[in-house]
Amino acid sequence: MPYVRLFTNALAGGVLVSLYVAVLVLQLNPRVPVVSWTAVRWFGATLSFYAPYATATLFVVLFARNLLGRRPLRPAWLSVRLLAWLSAAGATVAAVVTWANLSAFRGLLTESAAIRMRDGAWVTSGCAVALVVVAIVRYSFWHRGRRAEGVFMVLLMVLSVAGPLWLRGPGETPVRPPVRWTSPARVSFVPRVYVLLFDGASLGFIRQRVAAGQLGALARILDRGAAIDLATVRPTQVEPVWVAAATGKFSEKNGIRSASEYRVSEADVEQVDILPDYCFAYAMSSQDFIRARPHTSASLDARTLWDILTDYGIPVGVANWPLTYPARAGRGYVLSDRFDEAAASPLRLSDAGAGDPTTAVEVARETFDRWHDQPWHEVVTPFTQGELPAADINRARWDRAYSDTAELLNQQFAPRFRAIRYEGLETFGHAYFRQAQPESFGDPRWASAVRPVLDRYYAYLDGEVGRVMQILAPGDVLIVMSGFGMDAASLGKRLLARVLGDRELTGTHESGPDGFLLAYGTPVATGQFPRGSVTDLAPTVLYYMGIPVGRDMDGFPRTDLFLSSFTLEHPVKYVASHEK
Repeated sequence: MPYVRLFTNALAGGVLVSLYVAVLVLQLNPRVPVVSWTAVRWFGATLSFYAPYATATLFVVLFARNLLGRRPLRPAWLSVRLLAWLSAAGATVAAVVTWANLSAFRGLLTESAAIRMRDGAWVTSGCAVALVVVAIVRYSFWHRGRRAEGVFMVLLMVLSVAGPLWLRGPGETPVRPPVRWTSPARVSFVPRVYVLLFDGASLGFIRQRVAAGQLGALARILDRGAAIDLATVRPTQVEPVWVAAATGKFSEKNGIRSASEYRVSEADVEQVDILPDYCFAYAMSSQDFIRARPHTSASLDARTLWDILTDYGIPVGVANWPLTYPARAGRGYVLSDRFDEAAASPLRLSDAGAGDPTTAVEVARETFDRWHDQPWHEVVTPFTQGELPAADINRARWDRAYSDTAELLNQQFAPRFRAIRYEGLETFGHAYFRQAQPESFGDPRWASAVRPVLDRYYAYLDGEVGRVMQILAPGDVLIVMSGFGMDAASLGKRLLARVLGDRELTGTHESGPDGFLLAYGTPVATGQFPRGSVTDLAPTVLYYMGIPVGRDMDGFPRTDLFLSSFTLEHPVKYVASHEK
């Protein structure tokens, strides 16, 4: 019977932990109304997932205490003494996790939501301190239960959950954005702009290699072009970072705060798109307590750069940009980042929506089929057999397929704005960062005659940059951009990967350095310029191509990247918004 009572107390503690997580989910997703079936379902999902695990963990702790302690525990069904310690520990952990999530996701919250979450964290922290005091006093002085003590403890437990939920409020109402009232005038002639996007490239790494006499094309840009560091979007997931760059707006306006949206039921109207860190929340998706659905182009609340250019009659060519599925191209072509998934599928069920127009899909299908059948030594020519696993080779395979497809489509559609994204550098950065930067891990410098894998992939991308530089005409501009850099993974993450039997990843971009933007061309100034933001890309391209910049954009046109002779003749033009 004492062990059954230990279990009932552990169950109470497990329920309390589940409620803390549910409140944290609602704090991170302020658009979900508290009074809604969506909120009720999320409380049910967190309770179903966390309560069993937390209860089992607490029961094991109490059972071990009972075996190892000098005096066995003989608690009541709901013991004030035990619950005082359990609630104090739960509230303390909840406060720490809430503060950590506020720090990690602050950039994705509105100012008012961040303030309300901060106030809620203070309430949880205060309740945690008070519960610790109650536990100490109960243990030290009051060896017999007292009704007032129990009532006070219950009030603190309720306040630690209800207080943050009350401060969080009923939920934010989306503000209707401004719209464009006049039809845009067609532009007769605009210069060409080439944009190369690199996932996970670091300007510091590039400068090191350039100083060592490597990466000739990027060295030329650093010597004769413009360079700026870019503040990225945290957390550094590919989708919100590149959507911010494409729209010139942060997630508050563009509607993309993560890679996926999460639902407990298909009947949920309001979406949850941020799950809390540091509490294994993503395991709810892997164990089917919630459903994860990747965002698509329909998820965007703001228009992209290429949509705006199409309004002005400017043909565009976009390849492998995130959240372009299903693809829609008014003038030119759009090849979605999901085309490689369709190419790898025997049925090709996603081909129709992965590219637009159909003529572009036909060209892309032939090119992807050719690369799909290429042996590994022709896909990754700088590498040796057995040096790379199949997953890494496939990422390099699709990068080359997108590149060759974009080259063919550019000849066919002649777009004035051309953009392509390369994903392989992030893949190789995760796996081979230690090999490329051993000094960051306390290892001796790389002394082998064979260059590290990451260096060789940088060399491939440097060749892609050089290929574009060769076709630049006077007035054309080349932009090389990285949304976030890579840094060494912490020892804790590497040890956890070993314990779980996962592949050890030595590079990470979660706390990595800023991204960067390099510009090159005849109208581009030379030098290192003040730090900017990833949202500066869209307004800067619009400015250079003679299109008005939306005043509702969070980014700024970086006129300082261009020669004064150009900016004097081309003042910045504004419009209230490009939204329809």
